Amino acid sequence: MSSTGVSVWQRLRNPAGVLPKVREALWARWALRRCTSVGAMTRVQGKVVVGNGGRILIGPRVKIRAVHVPVELGSLVGGTLSIGEGTFINSGTSICAQESVTIGRNVAIGNYSLIMDSDFHSVGDHTQWPQALPVVIEDDVWLAARVTVLKGVRIGRGAVVAAGAVVTRDVAPYTVVGGVPARFIRRIDTDGAARSADGADGASSVAPAVVAAAVRE
Repeated sequence: MSSTGVSVWQRLRNPAGVLPKVREALWARWALRRCTSVGAMTRVQGKVVVGNGGRILIGPRVKIRAVHVPVELGSLVGGTLSIGEGTFINSGTSICAQESVTIGRNVAIGNYSLIMDSDFHSVGDHTQWPQALPVVIEDDVWLAARVTVLKGVRIGRGAVVAAGAVVTRDVAPYTVVGGVPARFIRRIDTDGAARSADGADGASSVAPAVVAAAVRE
């Protein structure tokens, strides 16, 4: 019996609901064939562009939705990109590791997000290769649409990054940030309520900033 009260047998008796997921899981094996490892029941819709010069590690039950725009996953020589169990990646997202990008479990990444541990060009001389700094996105983080995460950043567990934000520095766990560059907006209680710095309920004022986000299917 699953957590939703539906048994495996009941699911199998409804092939219309099962077959698309099976098809997506089989397609993932082909679409992600250039990755170093791919976990069980990972699913892909659409096209994924994989450039693996180092290691790309995909955990189980990851879902990539790249229906209208491909998702890009890349690692350079010596680099490692790791994506944890149950993470969702939406269309148009690009993730690249020169050294190390680590994405935790149950992370939601919205459309057209960009995550990278390198600037790829040095200021003053764009022909020079810059130093990379590891990026870590902890479990249960939600990145809304068009978020940019730059090198050296750690985003703490349960944090929410509003649509269009550019994250240039660490984000504390269970906080909402937004803007360019991203700044603190609200704290999130562990019961899911967002609260302002003075402790007042801030859910209604946070909602407009974060609603345009990835939708888990």
